[in-house]
Amino acid sequence: MSERQTDPLSDAEHSTESATADPTPLERLGSKAKEVIDKILNVGVDGGGPWKGSIQVAEEHLTKHGDVEKAIQRLIATHVRITSSTGFLTGLGGLITLPVTMPADLTALWLTQARLSGAIAHLRGYDLRSEEVRSVVLISLIGSSAAEALSQAGVQIGTKSAISAIKQVPGRVLIQINKTVGFRLITKAGTKGIVNLTKLAPVVGGVIGGGINFTSTRAVGAWAKKNFPATDDGSHRRTH
Repeated sequence: MSERQTDPLSDAEHSTESATADPTPLERLGSKAKEVIDKILNVGVDGGGPWKGSIQVAEEHLTKHGDVEKAIQRLIATHVRITSSTGFLTGLGGLITLPVTMPADLTALWLTQARLSGAIAHLRGYDLRSEEVRSVVLISLIGSSAAEALSQAGVQIGTKSAISAIKQVPGRVLIQINKTVGFRLITKAGTKGIVNLTKLAPVVGGVIGGGINFTSTRAVGAWAKKNFPATDDGSHRRTH
């Protein structure tokens, strides 16, 4: 006989594979959000190849200007100038490629703004290896939307700085915060084609204009300064 013999175990495995191979839209969005956030932190903040990370650019500015707050102001001015220039994409090369469909200029903007936020945190005395600090670096990218994003993760910011609000929160909450930021970045980068300057967060559809980059990067610098208030470790640093 030529009838195919069925294998219940194989059928069950096939059924399981079919179920797991078809993630829901929310699961796909969650996966994309994680990929975006990982790229922003691992490249934008930590650096890679020719791209200098937050600590390196922070120390270079501190060495040049000799004072933490002066270095921060120059860092903001430098990153505003970089993101406002027409050719700033070329400095990142393959580093701007994300495993999700995102405009290259938008990806580059996030990496540059995250580096700025991380550099300010470092100069103010915060440890960029800390998961809490890294989460607040991300939070600075979404401006005044941060309070709502934190609230969704069960963290109330009130009048406190973002770094104070998330101290000692469980790791799973930090993961949720990061994912929420990723959601917001992705959805804001959709096809609406508008710029929401009222929340000081970049919202784009297609190519970003230099004026938008100028405004949003300066805003990220301001939010990072607010989210990472000066500490004794940072304020006492000087170079001679």
